[in-house]
Amino acid sequence: MTEVVAAGSATELWTQTQPAVLLEPPGHIDPVDQAEADISGWVESGLTFVTVLDDRYPARLLDIHEAPPVLFARGELRRDDLAVSVVGSRKATERGLEMATTIAQEIVRLDITVAAGLALGIDTAAHRAALNANGRTVAVIGSGINRYYPAENRELQEEIADRGLVISQFWPEAPPQKHTFLMRNATMSGYGLATIVVEAGETSGSRAQARMAVGHGRPVILTDLVVDKNQWARDLRGRPGVHIATGLQEVVAIIKELLSRPGDALEAARHLVSA
Repeated sequence: MTEVVAAGSATELWTQTQPAVLLEPPGHIDPVDQAEADISGWVESGLTFVTVLDDRYPARLLDIHEAPPVLFARGELRRDDLAVSVVGSRKATERGLEMATTIAQEIVRLDITVAAGLALGIDTAAHRAALNANGRTVAVIGSGINRYYPAENRELQEEIADRGLVISQFWPEAPPQKHTFLMRNATMSGYGLATIVVEAGETSGSRAQARMAVGHGRPVILTDLVVDKNQWARDLRGRPGVHIATGLQEVVAIIKELLSRPGDALEAARHLVSA
């Protein structure tokens, strides 16, 4: 990505790194022509395709070193989306699901986008609560955007694409793999202003996202459900930007306090504090 940015465009980088030849081998397909055909096909199928050099690329993602070079999107892509990630365990408890639901409802009430990873459990509860409250939600997925994973959330993915946004950093038909979910977590951390971990286990992807968010300089809010059950969460206590919340009201108070801080994207949201 840094090479493309430095060169000014992917085409310019290609010109610099690929020497011209007098005669192409028989049957050779020009990569630039193929790329143009691929992009045209994606657009014709209803996908939005953006690169880090495009004005529509989500601005906050540019703050992290894992920023995806390209994004595929279905739905309304906003450059300056004011979002908070709500993540957690796929095998959530009833209390965890209830907390994810109420947190998402409160985020929507503040006119903030709810970002999550479309996984079962906490993610699904957060997405569904945001939609039911007529709010905006963004699904950052770990597969190609033409895939539906998990299969149980196919209808939810379609509804989010219709009413919010689904984004993927992988080729449209790419299958989900273990490493793609970790890459997705980094992207979700970068997309939002903060990450709220509602409930998670010792090996949860939410644990990875919390650590990534700390590395990104993004605030992390851990509920007591997470801290009480996980050593990794207790190890994060006292780290800069890490907040512990024992209930919904504390989560909301922390979000409002973060929004009241001047600087960067938070400055644009200061008016929400009085909501």
